Amino acid sequence: MSSMRIQSWLKTCSTATATQQSTIPIDTSSSRYYSSGSEALSSSTTSQESSSSTTPTLLSDLSIQTLPSLPSLQKLTPQNLNFSVSHHCQTTFTLQPQREHSRPVTSLALHGHLLYAATAHQINVYDLNTCATLQTLNSEYPSSGSTKAITFCNGMVFTTHQDCKIRVWNSNKHRMLTALPTTNDRLRRFLFPKNYVTVRRHQKRLWIEHADAVTGLAVSKFNDFIYSVSWDKTLKVWRVSDLRCLESVKAHEDAVNAVAVSKDGTVYTGSADRRIRVWARANGEKRHALVATLEKHRSAVNALALNDDGSVLFSGACDRSILVWEREDSANHMVVSGALRGHQKAILCLINVSDLLLSGSADRTVRIWKRGFDGQFCCLAVLDGHRKPVKSLAASVQVRHEDEDSQNDIVSVFSGSLDGEIKIWKVSLASLPTDLLRN
Repeated sequence: MSSMRIQSWLKTCSTATATQQSTIPIDTSSSRYYSSGSEALSSSTTSQESSSSTTPTLLSDLSIQTLPSLPSLQKLTPQNLNFSVSHHCQTTFTLQPQREHSRPVTSLALHGHLLYAATAHQINVYDLNTCATLQTLNSEYPSSGSTKAITFCNGMVFTTHQDCKIRVWNSNKHRMLTALPTTNDRLRRFLFPKNYVTVRRHQKRLWIEHADAVTGLAVSKFNDFIYSVSWDKTLKVWRVSDLRCLESVKAHEDAVNAVAVSKDGTVYTGSADRRIRVWARANGEKRHALVATLEKHRSAVNALALNDDGSVLFSGACDRSILVWEREDSANHMVVSGALRGHQKAILCLINVSDLLLSGSADRTVRIWKRGFDGQFCCLAVLDGHRKPVKSLAASVQVRHEDEDSQNDIVSVFSGSLDGEIKIWKVSLASLPTDLLRN
């Protein structure tokens, strides 16, 4: 069912609408907060998609009809950055080879020497050294639907699912510990009418529960919180120490597809309503407040990623563009600086590893981007080989050699696709010695 929903979503994703301002005035009336019961909340889920195809190259045609008013930041080549780049697909494996039709890979995550890969309701754990399957999680819950996100915190694995739940596992033995909201959290609240909100006509739920698929998770080391977003339009805040839900915010006017959190605790949410919203909790306050709304995409925002220090935000959408947002010195929020173009269909996933940005798209390719001088970017490589859209990515960087004159990095890229395959790529990045450049 989830596979059909994803495929249907991928056919309808690029509806052009008028370009809007990069930031708009804060309207706190559009956000509803719940921390111990409050007013009613309605939910619905909608998504948008895109389509178009061309042969991928490093310097693809940039005249696609996406955000022409924004400057392209893709102005550098590997040679400008004094890099030589090579890549190859090291191996490919299918999660369920015994099935006639493989189920899509919906989420990938790395944790130490382990790779977690989700297909349908199951999550397989692989040893990266041998590619052997060590364990399968959630196989006893087939009704949970597809797994949307996987993340890690304090010796626990958190997974989100189509059935509105967040499941928590022990990271050593992979035994399920609980599901969020916990039974204790429900018991504390279920007797009081004020703790219920209307999610659909004639249907109410506790405000601590998600009412639709939980699409994203982000862990904040700044305040020991976990943030979850859902197609029910809400952002929920969970405390890691006791796994209690502290807060629920009606964050958007449509399904929320992505969430990211910076080191200082600033939270970013991306939605099918084409907006990115910025949330923060002031000192002494108990609830998160809307700081800004970033509005430049022309269709649904599918993915968000932050660079290491949280000063740059990347957003990917069905309009085929990756927007680059940078923190303004005079403000506490981001402004758009330009766009990265090259993908020919919707951007489905983004991750930032070290100083590299990786993007996966419905055009079946993965692109690797690197920031150079003056805020300009270079597309280092295009990884092409999947037969269907690339839905999930994971990556790690290994520094092989570094000195004053050169640096050689090996990037291991794991790409999961709706074709049911995971590809492992090896990308070699070598900086040219300075004496060679002088010659």
